[in-house]
Amino acid sequence: MDTPPNKDFEVAIVGGGVSGLVCAIALQRAGVPVQLFEAAAAFGEIGAGIGLGSNAVRVLKAVGLLDEVLKKIHPSELRTRGFIYYNGLGDNQEVFAVGYDAHPEDKGIGMHRAIFLEALVPVLEPQRAHFNKRCTSIVRSAQGSRRLVINFQDGTSHETDVVIGADGIKSAVRSFVLDAPDDRVAFSNTVAYRGLVPYKDLQEAGFKTPVVQDPACFVGPSKHFILFPIKNGEVINVVAFVARYDIPIGSEKLPPGTPWVETVPKEAMEKEYEGWGPDIAALMKCMPETPSKWSIHVVHPPLDSFVKGHVALIGDAAHAMLPHLGAGAGQGLEDAYIISRLLGHPETQGDNLEAVLETYSRIRRPRAQMVWSMSRAAGAVYDWQGAGGSDAEFMREELRSHYDYVWQYDIEADVEHAISELRTKGAYVAHSV
Repeated sequence: MDTPPNKDFEVAIVGGGVSGLVCAIALQRAGVPVQLFEAAAAFGEIGAGIGLGSNAVRVLKAVGLLDEVLKKIHPSELRTRGFIYYNGLGDNQEVFAVGYDAHPEDKGIGMHRAIFLEALVPVLEPQRAHFNKRCTSIVRSAQGSRRLVINFQDGTSHETDVVIGADGIKSAVRSFVLDAPDDRVAFSNTVAYRGLVPYKDLQEAGFKTPVVQDPACFVGPSKHFILFPIKNGEVINVVAFVARYDIPIGSEKLPPGTPWVETVPKEAMEKEYEGWGPDIAALMKCMPETPSKWSIHVVHPPLDSFVKGHVALIGDAAHAMLPHLGAGAGQGLEDAYIISRLLGHPETQGDNLEAVLETYSRIRRPRAQMVWSMSRAAGAVYDWQGAGGSDAEFMREELRSHYDYVWQYDIEADVEHAISELRTKGAYVAHSV
């Protein structure tokens, strides 16, 4: 049930992807006047599968959106999840598994991004969504005013009190937060080949590894595969990574004019995995003739703050990371939850917005940046670049600690911590909860 509007300020969200849409719905339900501006002609997501760990599922449940998502997928998609790791070389033997035994009550979801958005779009009141609105800049409304003006590529503008940038790694909002030209987008020295493969095609090609129930990771030197089922196991989402570890992140850029996402001949992908095991060879036969190749970029170096004044960043705009823990979307949902809880708090009004947003940044930044670092470290472990190389026991223990940190996180404790901090600073003075 949505709360009637009860605030003396307005919020504008730039970007209608996973984080932006969830944030808009959460604010709508909390009675915060909110408008969402999306650059595209309709809600949509680039990419295929989305993995939501137990931390992300808890956020969806807390916002009242989990049931909406479950209506769009098979009930079996919500289940205890982990990863089973296999050697990409030799006979593709299982190496170890993580994430299944310690917390069987925690459940995750794997689904198509488009279906995820399809589940949520009807919940947002239609009059709050505006399309073909690509943000070009944010300026102050007038000297001494707390109001902000968002300028769009089509020549229109929108005035508001708070701007939340959920506009992805190429964020236009981030420049305002940095108060300088944006230099935080870096090539990660990692590329990913992506494709969707019908499971029956894999079986016919002689693929033996079980991948219908649980995500699988094939590990190897400087490369690894992630396979996870979507559409009730009928389709396998394939992501094949190739990385360099001899140069620092951000030290090299793509050649001028090179798109971040492009289609390439399947032969380019096959060449990268010559000599890998029989299941990988079978998988290659089933990949699309022109798989997509993604040159993965990240936000690096990390931002000193996710906030400047009344402008805040969430999701990839704040901390785009490598996808090796499947945690990027979950971190964006955690951002959306914390900022919506704080903006929707009964004691948040126009005169303490800056303190509230600063607290959001202080609470969220360490957590998100730690997951950023762990995602990078996990990729190195998959690619035998960690301290233990290809040692299975080292890999298992290292990855177990990573997943526990991501999935077993108490987001409600963060909300309580933020409220306590705001009381200590005098931004909140009443004793409501």
